[in-house]
Amino acid sequence: MKISNPETQLICDEREIYERLLSLDNADVLELGCGKADKTMAIAKDGKVASIVALEVDEIQHAENLMREKPDKVRFGRGGAQAIPADDESFDIVLMFKSLHHVPVEQMDDAMEEIRRVLREGGAAYISEPVFAGDFNEILRLFHDEQRVREAAFASVKRAVEAGRLILESQTFFLSPMRFSDFSEFEDKILKVTHTQHRLSDALYEEVRQKFMGHVTTDGAVFHMPIRVDLLRKPA
Repeated sequence: MKISNPETQLICDEREIYERLLSLDNADVLELGCGKADKTMAIAKDGKVASIVALEVDEIQHAENLMREKPDKVRFGRGGAQAIPADDESFDIVLMFKSLHHVPVEQMDDAMEEIRRVLREGGAAYISEPVFAGDFNEILRLFHDEQRVREAAFASVKRAVEAGRLILESQTFFLSPMRFSDFSEFEDKILKVTHTQHRLSDALYEEVRQKFMGHVTTDGAVFHMPIRVDLLRKPA
């Protein structure tokens, strides 16, 4: 297993990756750390999955998710990957879109064990994680350096594989395009997220703004975030 692939040149939306790697037809799906549930809704609207349970640990975001219209096959719940509120062998697929590194480091191994527990035999765990590299990362690390937690997330997945609790089926690396029309959009989507309290001094705020503005063109600011996808399988 490798944590990064600097030679990655594939630029695509993550949807292309998970649709290629996963068999979603009639699957019971669990999404951990669903955030604003954009991917939850996209998957549900495709009409392929039998059901999708989307869990979010952040109370504010979970309350907002409960207010949105959704297909009957979608159920929102509050909970974290380290203590999944579900029975053993309840799901065919577990999804984590850039959320494992948000689990407390000391509970990441618990999260991997919980994923194994709720998967049915032969079930798949799709875990995507941002690689600590790229222009966007250089801005983010000014006020929220995630190197330690991203490395810990990779190490946790690797330990689960090495221990035989889950089988590594494949690793996929790609560049996920991100676009912000201006700094105000970056501030709303990144600095003001409810799951993390970013408190920047005036000086640091200006440093972040200046760094961001260095990437602004007539089309806004476009970044390509490197992502690693570890596709795991529960042994039959």
